[in-house]
Amino acid sequence: MKAKAVLMDESGVRRALMRISHEILEKNNGTKDVVVIGIRRRGSELAKRIADNIARIESAAVPCADIDISRFRDDLTALPESQAILESELGFSVAGKKVILVDDVLFTGRTARAAIEAVFSLGRPKEIQLAILIDRGHRELPIRADYVGKSVPTSRSEMISVLIPPYDEETAVMLLDI
Repeated sequence: MKAKAVLMDESGVRRALMRISHEILEKNNGTKDVVVIGIRRRGSELAKRIADNIARIESAAVPCADIDISRFRDDLTALPESQAILESELGFSVAGKKVILVDDVLFTGRTARAAIEAVFSLGRPKEIQLAILIDRGHRELPIRADYVGKSVPTSRSEMISVLIPPYDEETAVMLLDI
């Protein structure tokens, strides 16, 4: 894969996540009943940053956790039996809460659909909202993000790579040719 462009550097990612944090607070009139859940892997790190931003802005912590959606994917039959995943332990209830699902890239919508199903397996939230760092289009399901860091129209021959510690050495968003 060949790097085509740097779409966001570290400060761009930080600004986008801060804007998303403010939009979440505005839409939900503060932090009451708001919980933040990151979709493993990179969505988890982004969720932590959003929750930290909200805590700094409002001087009030919001519950934050991550969720593994592997067993809710529609391509589960392609996964080896040894990759069976146990239900996520959030440490809080989603029942009656405004759940903010966070992920790095929204593409076909299948990951978001699986995450929604995973959340419902843990209880019935009042509402689920979707926060995405990059929306690249090409939806296969009727899924849209409530909060978007940046919309980047792409071709199917391109890929978006979100780099974020601890998985990567730097924070950036790259456009790659496949």
